[in-house]
Amino acid sequence: MNRLQLTEHYARVRARSEALCAPLEVEDYVVQSMPDASPARWHLAHTTWFFETFLLRPLRPDVPPREPLYRYLFNSYYNGVGPQFPRDRRGTQSRPTVRQIREWRRDIDEQMAALIDTEPDLSRLAPLLAVGLNHEEQHQELLLTDIKHALCTNPLRPTYSARNHPSPGPRSPGWADFEGGMVRLGFREGDNGEGAGANAGGPGFHFDNEGPTHDLWLPPYRLGRELVSRGEYLAFIEDGGYQRPELWLSDGWAAAKAADWTAPLYWVQEDERWLELTLAGPKPLALDAPVCHVSLFEADAYARWAGARLPTEFEWEAAARLSSPARDGSLQEDGHHHPVGREAPLHGGLRHLVGEVWEWTVSAYLPYPGYCPPEGAIGEYNGKFMNAQRVLRGGSCATPRGHGRLSYRNFFQSDKRWQFTGIRLATHGSK
Repeated sequence: MNRLQLTEHYARVRARSEALCAPLEVEDYVVQSMPDASPARWHLAHTTWFFETFLLRPLRPDVPPREPLYRYLFNSYYNGVGPQFPRDRRGTQSRPTVRQIREWRRDIDEQMAALIDTEPDLSRLAPLLAVGLNHEEQHQELLLTDIKHALCTNPLRPTYSARNHPSPGPRSPGWADFEGGMVRLGFREGDNGEGAGANAGGPGFHFDNEGPTHDLWLPPYRLGRELVSRGEYLAFIEDGGYQRPELWLSDGWAAAKAADWTAPLYWVQEDERWLELTLAGPKPLALDAPVCHVSLFEADAYARWAGARLPTEFEWEAAARLSSPARDGSLQEDGHHHPVGREAPLHGGLRHLVGEVWEWTVSAYLPYPGYCPPEGAIGEYNGKFMNAQRVLRGGSCATPRGHGRLSYRNFFQSDKRWQFTGIRLATHGSK
């Protein structure tokens, strides 16, 4: 990208974060409804902190920070930068105010525009700028999921948007067969190029955990043509799925019992009917739309109940590359902020590979062969989390269009449910 394109792209991504906050009342910005979530004001501040810390301070050290304590307040987990304010207490502070954070954002945006305009070596600036923009897009998704948790756990059930959700498209149940063999995995040129949307990093961008490219042997396997629907998951509930320990991993059974899980997060029963709490308020279950807000433990138990299993991340990526999927699922810009199972054609026998819900895989989040994290504090972005987490693939209704790639590796702990996470089944092949 040239300077003008970089400037416009930076402004577009930053403006999108502000637009996502537009429906909120000022009180909503401060709420932290659980330790895993962060207040909206914190997301706006932390993404600003990222640009100040990793771009402006190293490249323009003569410009003093607006407030030195912001380095501590809005550092998420970068030990190489310094100590961090406790994550579970982010909602306990009323200052800086939302107004002050917005003023800081504008100040940093002005400095970033000047940096892009004057930096003599764009090859030094562009890679870090790409990371910063993709980082902000990740926080746009977190912003929506955290806002949803805050609003949906409020007894008043306030709404973020009154938009109606469209009806799901027709479904084609069954399996798509893949012969396996030697497959090439990991990021490759073109994954986020033409046809992938306006990726925040531009062609060639990928996070370090998506490489190196490597080869892997896969036996024959099958993937479900469709994401598991709410109606299919309801059958699991009605068959006593949450009361049958033989279906659950040991840690999953313990988590389900400790938290008293009886259904996906945001499902509630009223007057003997199931409702789902959404950013647009309570809605009757759309039985043909994808189930979401399930943990890895729930997804695994459902798969076992259905006589299947969850795919590996390698099976998912190999199938996605053969299927050449369009971004055919609901994404952030569609404005539903809810997996609706939009009407879409099958691509290579599969539907909604990118969009609607992040798809749990059975794969542990581990480094690829030959992986080396970047040097310095920025190397803490991905590599240090390669422990006790599972990989998710695809993208969700809260993911910005063009943000994902076929090589993109999302990851969360097995008990997490507040993200838009869902299920695609797999089985071993018959060939």
